Amino acid sequence: MSATLILVLSLSVVIGLSLGVLGGGGSILTVPILVYVAGFEAKEAIAASLFVVGVTSAVSVISHARGGRVMWRTGLTFGAAGMVGAFVGGLLGGYIPGQILLIAFALMMVATAIAMLRGRKKTGGEGTAEPVKHELPLGRVLLDGAVVGLVTGLVGAGGGFLVVPALALL
Repeated sequence: MSATLILVLSLSVVIGLSLGVLGGGGSILTVPILVYVAGFEAKEAIAASLFVVGVTSAVSVISHARGGRVMWRTGLTFGAAGMVGAFVGGLLGGYIPGQILLIAFALMMVATAIAMLRGRKKTGGEGTAEPVKHELPLGRVLLDGAVVGLVTGLVGAGGGFLVVPALALL
Protein backbone atom coordinates (compact mmCIF):
# COMPACT_ATOMS: atom_id res chain seq x y z
CA MET A 1 0.00 0.00 0.00
CA SER A 2 1.44 3.37 -1.01
CA ALA A 3 2.10 6.17 1.45
CA THR A 4 -0.41 8.40 -0.37
CA LEU A 5 -3.17 5.81 -0.04
CA ILE A 6 -2.44 5.36 3.67
CA LEU A 7 -2.52 9.15 4.14
CA VAL A 8 -5.81 9.47 2.22
CA LEU A 9 -7.39 6.63 4.24
CA SER A 10 -6.19 8.14 7.53
CA LEU A 11 -7.55 11.55 6.61
CA SER A 12 -10.84 9.88 5.59
CA VAL A 13 -11.25 8.56 9.13
CA VAL A 14 -10.83 12.12 10.45
CA ILE A 15 -13.48 13.31 7.97
CA GLY A 16 -15.87 10.59 9.15
CA LEU A 17 -15.35 11.59 12.77
CA SER A 18 -15.97 15.23 11.89
CA LEU A 19 -19.22 14.36 10.14
CA GLY A 20 -20.42 12.18 12.99
CA VAL A 21 -19.65 14.68 15.73
CA LEU A 22 -20.36 18.02 14.06
CA GLY A 23 -22.76 17.08 11.26
CA GLY A 24 -20.52 18.92 8.84
CA GLY A 25 -17.05 19.06 7.46
CA GLY A 26 -17.30 16.20 4.99
CA SER A 27 -16.89 17.84 1.59
CA ILE A 28 -15.13 20.87 2.96
CA LEU A 29 -12.39 18.47 4.01
CA THR A 30 -12.83 15.79 1.32
CA VAL A 31 -12.47 18.00 -1.78
CA PRO A 32 -9.08 19.46 -0.77
CA ILE A 33 -7.81 16.01 0.27
CA LEU A 34 -8.89 14.47 -3.03
CA VAL A 35 -7.36 17.33 -5.05
CA TYR A 36 -4.14 18.01 -3.15
CA VAL A 37 -3.35 14.64 -1.54
CA ALA A 38 -4.94 12.03 -3.82
CA GLY A 39 -4.30 13.99 -7.05
CA PHE A 40 -7.87 14.11 -8.40
CA GLU A 41 -8.89 16.79 -10.88
CA ALA A 42 -11.21 19.41 -9.31
CA LYS A 43 -14.41 18.18 -11.03
CA GLU A 44 -13.64 14.52 -10.17
CA ALA A 45 -13.02 15.46 -6.53
CA ILE A 46 -16.30 17.38 -6.38
CA ALA A 47 -18.30 14.43 -7.72
CA ALA A 48 -16.51 11.87 -5.54
CA SER A 49 -16.92 13.98 -2.39
CA LEU A 50 -20.68 14.16 -2.88
CA PHE A 51 -20.89 10.37 -2.97
CA VAL A 52 -18.53 9.86 -0.01
CA VAL A 53 -20.30 12.40 2.19
CA GLY A 54 -23.76 11.17 1.20
CA VAL A 55 -22.99 7.62 2.28
CA THR A 56 -21.23 8.76 5.47
CA SER A 57 -24.11 11.06 6.40
CA ALA A 58 -26.70 8.34 5.78
CA VAL A 59 -24.89 6.10 8.24
CA SER A 60 -24.42 8.92 10.77
CA VAL A 61 -28.12 9.83 10.90
CA ILE A 62 -28.91 6.51 12.60
CA SER A 63 -27.43 7.46 15.97
CA HIS A 64 -28.88 10.97 15.81
CA ALA A 65 -32.34 9.59 15.03
CA ARG A 66 -32.10 7.19 17.96
CA GLY A 67 -31.23 10.15 20.17
CA GLY A 68 -34.34 12.04 19.02
CA ARG A 69 -32.33 14.82 17.38
CA VAL A 70 -33.85 14.54 13.88
CA MET A 71 -36.74 16.73 12.73
CA TRP A 72 -37.86 14.40 9.94
CA ARG A 73 -40.38 16.65 8.16
CA THR A 74 -38.01 19.60 8.00
CA GLY A 75 -35.04 17.41 7.09
CA LEU A 76 -36.81 15.55 4.31
CA THR A 77 -38.29 18.77 2.86
CA PHE A 78 -34.93 20.54 3.01
CA GLY A 79 -33.27 17.46 1.50
CA ALA A 80 -35.73 17.16 -1.38
CA ALA A 81 -35.28 20.83 -2.28
CA GLY A 82 -31.52 20.36 -1.89
CA MET A 83 -31.50 17.44 -4.33
CA VAL A 84 -33.19 19.56 -6.99
CA GLY A 85 -30.71 22.37 -6.38
CA ALA A 86 -27.76 19.94 -6.41
CA PHE A 87 -28.88 18.49 -9.74
CA VAL A 88 -29.03 21.98 -11.28
CA GLY A 89 -25.72 22.93 -9.68
CA GLY A 90 -24.09 19.77 -11.00
CA LEU A 91 -25.30 20.57 -14.51
CA LEU A 92 -23.99 24.14 -14.27
CA GLY A 93 -20.68 22.97 -12.79
CA GLY A 94 -19.96 20.98 -15.93
CA TYR A 95 -19.63 24.24 -17.85
CA ILE A 96 -17.38 26.07 -15.38
CA PRO A 97 -13.59 25.58 -15.34
CA GLY A 98 -12.23 23.59 -12.38
CA GLN A 99 -10.05 26.48 -11.14
CA ILE A 100 -13.09 28.77 -10.94
CA LEU A 101 -14.97 26.08 -9.00
CA LEU A 102 -12.09 25.84 -6.49
CA ILE A 103 -12.14 29.63 -6.04
CA ALA A 104 -15.93 29.51 -5.50
CA PHE A 105 -15.35 26.69 -3.00
CA ALA A 106 -12.91 28.87 -1.02
CA LEU A 107 -15.24 31.88 -1.09
CA MET A 108 -18.10 29.71 0.16
CA MET A 109 -15.96 28.56 3.09
CA VAL A 110 -15.19 32.16 4.09
CA ALA A 111 -18.82 33.33 3.72
CA THR A 112 -20.13 30.45 5.83
CA ALA A 113 -17.53 31.03 8.53
CA ILE A 114 -18.49 34.71 8.75
CA ALA A 115 -22.22 33.87 8.91
CA MET A 116 -21.65 31.37 11.71
CA LEU A 117 -19.45 33.76 13.70
CA ARG A 118 -22.08 36.52 13.37
CA GLY A 119 -24.80 34.14 14.50
CA ARG A 120 -28.49 34.85 14.29
CA LYS A 121 -30.49 37.63 15.85
CA LYS A 122 -31.61 36.94 19.40
CA THR A 123 -35.30 36.36 19.97
CA GLY A 124 -37.46 36.16 23.07
CA GLY A 125 -36.45 32.57 23.93
CA GLU A 126 -32.97 33.48 25.18
CA GLY A 127 -31.58 31.88 28.26
CA THR A 128 -33.22 28.50 27.84
CA ALA A 129 -30.88 25.55 28.15
CA GLU A 130 -32.54 23.57 25.33
CA PRO A 131 -33.86 25.20 22.14
CA VAL A 132 -37.54 24.67 21.49
CA LYS A 133 -38.19 22.11 18.74
CA HIS A 134 -40.61 23.41 16.13
CA GLU A 135 -41.17 22.94 12.43
CA LEU A 136 -39.68 25.67 10.31
CA PRO A 137 -41.67 27.67 7.70
CA LEU A 138 -42.13 25.50 4.60
CA GLY A 139 -41.30 28.21 2.04
CA ARG A 140 -38.10 29.16 3.81
CA VAL A 141 -37.06 25.50 4.18
CA LEU A 142 -37.64 24.92 0.44
CA LEU A 143 -35.74 28.07 -0.57
CA ASP A 144 -32.79 27.44 1.72
CA GLY A 145 -32.67 23.77 0.71
CA ALA A 146 -32.62 24.64 -2.99
CA VAL A 147 -29.89 27.28 -2.54
CA VAL A 148 -27.74 24.96 -0.41
CA GLY A 149 -28.27 22.17 -2.95
CA LEU A 150 -27.30 24.46 -5.83
CA VAL A 151 -24.05 25.44 -4.10
CA THR A 152 -23.39 21.82 -3.13
CA GLY A 153 -23.85 20.57 -6.68
CA LEU A 154 -21.80 23.41 -8.09
CA VAL A 155 -18.70 23.25 -5.88
CA GLY A 156 -19.06 19.82 -4.27
CA ALA A 157 -19.23 21.11 -0.74
CA GLY A 158 -21.89 22.59 1.39
CA GLY A 159 -23.90 19.58 2.46
CA GLY A 160 -23.27 19.59 6.20
CA PHE A 161 -21.06 22.65 5.93
CA LEU A 162 -23.99 24.74 4.72
CA VAL A 163 -26.96 22.66 5.88
CA VAL A 164 -26.04 22.85 9.57
CA PRO A 165 -25.52 26.64 9.53
CA ALA A 166 -28.60 27.18 7.31
CA LEU A 167 -30.87 25.23 9.67
CA ALA A 168 -29.23 26.74 12.77
CA LEU A 169 -29.68 30.27 11.39
CA LEU A 170 -33.31 29.58 10.38
